[in-house]
Parts: sequence; structure tokens; C-alpha cells
Amino acid sequence: MTSFEADYTGACVRPSPNHGERADGRRPDMILLHYTGMPTPDGALDWLCSAESQVSSHYFVHESGEVIQLVPEARRAWHAGKSSWHGESDINSLSIGIEIANAGHPGGLPDYPKQQIAVVIELCRDCVKRWSIAPERVLGHSDVAPIRKVDPGEKFPWAELHRAGIGHWVEPATITGGRFLQRGDAGQPVEALQSMLSLYGYSTEITGQFSEKTAGDVEAFQRHFRPERIDGIADFSTIDTLHRLLSALPRYS
Repeated sequence: MTSFEADYTGACVRPSPNHGERADGRRPDMILLHYTGMPTPDGALDWLCSAESQVSSHYFVHESGEVIQLVPEARRAWHAGKSSWHGESDINSLSIGIEIANAGHPGGLPDYPKQQIAVVIELCRDCVKRWSIAPERVLGHSDVAPIRKVDPGEKFPWAELHRAGIGHWVEPATITGGRFLQRGDAGQPVEALQSMLSLYGYSTEITGQFSEKTAGDVEAFQRHFRPERIDGIADFSTIDTLHRLLSALPRYS
């Protein structure tokens, strides 16, 4: 593919060779947000457009707010890797991937510029409208690949996106003392926590044992929905926030 017409009217086109057919004729019903995690935006963009890398995304958003489309939305970009959400493992076939230029944790996790986030909001709003994407299906890479991935990171302003009508969010419960669940714990309370994480969409196994995997899922949840403290410990704030998010979903309300 040498060129194509941009799906988002505000985007310039720079085709990446890394894409394929969406499996089983799937339409995208999820937006997956990433940070580039590389020292420079230009280096990240070159990598996404290199056949050697075998990775791509549908969109790339510069710090300035410039949007570049690399893969047509109808095609399957290669951005999610090994991942899962609500039991589905081919996240690439059901998502639109947006790479946001940011050095990420390797570069000290710098703040996202206001102009960049404003454009991310507009791009997401456009994709949501055209593909009828539900708020709870706007996710971070870390949500679908806990432990393995941590982007777009705890500084990503999910609350700001929600105020603009993008994504699912409730105000996180205040961090207090009290009972908590952590690695090594076992029993019905752990099983209940795992069940709630699984109901929301995480690939949490319901075993009743608070394993390293469960801790990783809790960290992923905290990074998105309770970013004030990310420690993999399910305290009252974490559990209450998760419970209210579930209660706010149409299928459980």
C-alpha cells in the first residue's frame, strides 16, 4: 500500500507496511491508547513505518498535536501484541491503535502537552462517532497487557478525556487505611476481587489466590483508574473504585 485517504480529516498520511486483514471481518469496537516510549518522536514514527519493526498503529499524535495516519482504520494494525480483554486475545483485530509521542517511563514519564491531549480527544471523538465505540472500550495498552506493558502511564489524563465525553471513569475513592488484599492472601475476598476484575474485562484468573498475576492486574487497574498509588495492593480505594465502575456499566446497572 503506497497511500490511502485519511479516515480522520485532520490527519496527514504516512503509510506503514505493517498491517493486514481484520480477522473474521471484525469492525473496530475498541480504541487502544499507547505512548511511544522512545527518546524522540521522529525515531518512534520511523520505527512504526519500518518493515523491520513489524509494529504499527493507525494513528500517531505528535507533541505539537499533529496527527499522522499510518494504517487505514479498516485494516488491522500491529500495536497490541500479546493481549486480552473480555476473553478475546486478538485485540489488533478489534481495535484502533493510537500512538502518542511521549518518552514514557524510560524517559522519566514527562507530562503530556495540553495541545497534544486536546487533539487526542478530538481524534478519539471522531473514531467513537464513526465506529460507535462504547466508553468502556477506550483503554490503555496496560489494561489489555498487564505486567508486560505500562503505557500510556499513570500521567495520562483519563479524567480529562472523560470530561470531554471519551472513556469510562469515576472519581477514585480516597486512599485511607483499613483492610487490604495483597500477594499471598487467599480466600473468598480474593476470589471476589478477581471476579470483579474479570467482569470489567481484565484477564484475571479466578482462583482465590492473590498471585503475581493478580497483583499485576491490580496495578494495571490502578494505573488507569486510581493512579495516585500503584502498588498492586487491593486497598479500600482500589476495590471501591472498581465496584463503582462496574456499577456504572450499562450491562450491570
